[in-house]
Amino acid sequence: MKKDVKAKTILTVFLIVMAGMIGFAVFSQDAFVAMLKNPALLSHARFLHIAAISLFFANAVIGIIWERRSLDSNSKEIILHTYNTVTFLDALFSSPLIILSLLGGLSLSFNLGDFWQIGWLSVSFLLFLLSGIIWIASDIPTQYKVKQLLSRLNQEDQHLPVELISLLKLRWWISMAGVLPLVIVFVLMVYKPDIPAVADWFR
Repeated sequence: MKKDVKAKTILTVFLIVMAGMIGFAVFSQDAFVAMLKNPALLSHARFLHIAAISLFFANAVIGIIWERRSLDSNSKEIILHTYNTVTFLDALFSSPLIILSLLGGLSLSFNLGDFWQIGWLSVSFLLFLLSGIIWIASDIPTQYKVKQLLSRLNQEDQHLPVELISLLKLRWWISMAGVLPLVIVFVLMVYKPDIPAVADWFR
């Protein structure tokens, strides 16, 4: 219970930070862009972006593997412990890492020019957004449903209900769908292929 409260507190704090960043970018756009374009911050931004996106990706992949292994075990204790730990780590690590990767990535992109005009960069940004949309639209509602089912569990039961197992398996597929765009982002980030920019798609 204490772990859930701590995770919710951490998640709320980082959601407030993200909202503050968005507000700053909207209402003080010139100052925000000037800050991200500062050449002195370029090396720090590169390190921040690479470290944050790598840790975020690793946390997502390891979480998927861990959840799959726990479901294969058919052990109530292992499945519940894994689910609680993975959701706690998502709140503790994923939220701040998303903020840091966005800050670093935007800073680097502004120094390259208009990122909507750069093929690999603009497509990477869209794929990153797609991954976030998949998690927000699918993962959050299923987490809510999982918590409802967990609250009804009888501690004396040795096995988890079929509905809960099915929902946890669905969450695994949702996680896979959210990670696949990130794999493509990594490929684009490393190889920087010469592909049409997003801005050219609508011309």
